[in-house]
Amino acid sequence: MRYRYSKWDGTQELLSWNEEDVMEGLSDHVLFSSDLERALRTMTWRGFSSHTGRHMVGIQDLLKRVQSRRKELLDKYDLGTAFENISHQLDEIVQKERAGIHRYLRELRNGLTSEEDGQSSESEFLDLQEQQAKGNLEFLDNLPGDVGSRIKGLLEYKFMVAEARRQFEELIERLKKRVLDTYFKDLSKRLKELSAEQMNRLKEMMRQLNRMLEQRSRGETPDFHGFMKQFGDAFGPNPPSSLEELLGQLAEQVAQMQSLLASLPAEMRQSLRDTLDAVLQDRELQNELSRFASALEEIVPMEGLRNRYGFTGEESISLEEAIKLMEHLQSVDQLEDQLRRARQAADLDEIDLDRLQDVLGEEARMALDRLKDLTDMLEQAGYIRKEGARLELTPRGIRRLGQKPLREIFRYLKKDRFGNHEVRRFGMGGEVAEGTKKYEFGDPFMVDLNKTLFNAVEREGMGTPLRLDPCDFEVHRTEDLTQCATVLMLDLSLSMAMRGSFLAAKRMAMALDSLMRTRFPRDRFFIVGFSTYAREVKPDQLPYLGWDEFDPYTNIQHGLILAQKLLSRVKWGNKQILLVSDGEPTAYLDRDHLHIQYPPDYRTMEMTLREVRNVTRRGIVINTFMLDTNPFLMKFVSELGRINRGRVFFTSPERLGEYVLVDYLSQKRK
Repeated sequence: MRYRYSKWDGTQELLSWNEEDVMEGLSDHVLFSSDLERALRTMTWRGFSSHTGRHMVGIQDLLKRVQSRRKELLDKYDLGTAFENISHQLDEIVQKERAGIHRYLRELRNGLTSEEDGQSSESEFLDLQEQQAKGNLEFLDNLPGDVGSRIKGLLEYKFMVAEARRQFEELIERLKKRVLDTYFKDLSKRLKELSAEQMNRLKEMMRQLNRMLEQRSRGETPDFHGFMKQFGDAFGPNPPSSLEELLGQLAEQVAQMQSLLASLPAEMRQSLRDTLDAVLQDRELQNELSRFASALEEIVPMEGLRNRYGFTGEESISLEEAIKLMEHLQSVDQLEDQLRRARQAADLDEIDLDRLQDVLGEEARMALDRLKDLTDMLEQAGYIRKEGARLELTPRGIRRLGQKPLREIFRYLKKDRFGNHEVRRFGMGGEVAEGTKKYEFGDPFMVDLNKTLFNAVEREGMGTPLRLDPCDFEVHRTEDLTQCATVLMLDLSLSMAMRGSFLAAKRMAMALDSLMRTRFPRDRFFIVGFSTYAREVKPDQLPYLGWDEFDPYTNIQHGLILAQKLLSRVKWGNKQILLVSDGEPTAYLDRDHLHIQYPPDYRTMEMTLREVRNVTRRGIVINTFMLDTNPFLMKFVSELGRINRGRVFFTSPERLGEYVLVDYLSQKRK
């Protein structure tokens, strides 16, 4: 394997996934659901981890990140400080006006006293100025404490200090644009100043918009294109293409301000309302906006958009930042809804990629792109294919699914050496085994060169030339193998699922099938599933195999009958039946008539053991793996083992695969 390194430029995908990793994650989901499409949906929702520990992000992970992002914002800010910045600016304006008045009067008095006395007109002028200044100072002293009322008062106030008046007008201009932005997104960026002409145009736009809504409510067709031709520049570089799209955008904008109002404490909520009313000033525009908001509520329900947020943080925030924060939180809420709907509809295209990137970043967008490409990746790799409207596993995909449980079972066996079946005979033929032995006449001459040379050096000592003696030769041990025909009888009755045994049995079956395909391709392998009746299960049907949900009975007898028919097709080698069950027989056939008895009775056990005798006469060994130990079952299994002389294992679902595979491999060696 070669690795090539290059400088990071932002375009390379770190830790990219391949089809092998995806099949690794798909294996468990297919085993559980027995449905490929459902397994893909589950894996897309939950994500998956490879055997190396890497985790591919699923929709569930993205959903948790979205929820964490919302909590992070709510825990960060104190919404109660939203008016502090405006309040500070108003304090500064009032202070500047007050200081300017005192300075003006002082300068005026100093100027008059330096001139000649007796000029009554200048004295009268000073008295007038002092009276006006006194009235202004009293007005400033009596301004209310809340922001909205102070703005209303200052709008009616006649400033004496030009700089204070200029700062107040700039503040009102900014707030006015921010209020209009709550209806028309980023309108302030397209209006350098809200002149009388622009305000009149805005009022005309609102009148025509309200007229279109009235026409729509009456079932008429509004002239949307004419409206956009006249006012389209107010809606940015990507204007809406229909009235419905426009209303949807405006509903989001209006809901942001309503969310802000709902999230504020009661006294601040009223203060914000007063501020908005005071800032707009124009009653006609206020009425048009109010009409529009009421009509919009009837057309576009905003219950899902208008949320109340509980902020618990301490960081201060301005009103402008608070409105932007509402927009971001609304985007977070909508993304959460999209992720939930994507799970229910199994359609990732419902998720807005730009919104996802805006909320969670570029990495989240890349993760979603990978999820969208899963099916195409597996199809191109030849693991799945489309048959009409359905997806199904290819033979290659089935083999690949079985490799994971096989690898997991053997990894555990290698670790703890469970099932150490000794093999006492070594000799001709078969596969190379671990270890070596001194060469004996008749052994295959499979020389272990390292051991042979070491024996010669040990015998003669160091030096050259090194002479070999027949006693120095050491050869690899080999194991005699035999061909085998196996029927795996798998209990599919309801009890296997209820007791949690079915998935373990299915995993074992897939591992055994994978072992046959890869290491013993000349062996014959059949699968018989049984519950109330028995049936053959083809190996390529294993991934889709489920328990018989409506068949609670266990007909081992019928399974043995079918197993004998399958083994009769094979004319050579050893023949065996691997019986995996968690219950005693509760059904049998007598002259094609089904008999069911629960709790099991003596007749059911007798008919099943009669079939065991038929199997034994044919020279077929039954190795039984039982997943329960109730007294009736143990009595039945003991009698089965006495008649057939096969092995009996009582194990748990977790260790079933280890028992079966180790026993199978040990029986391959004579």
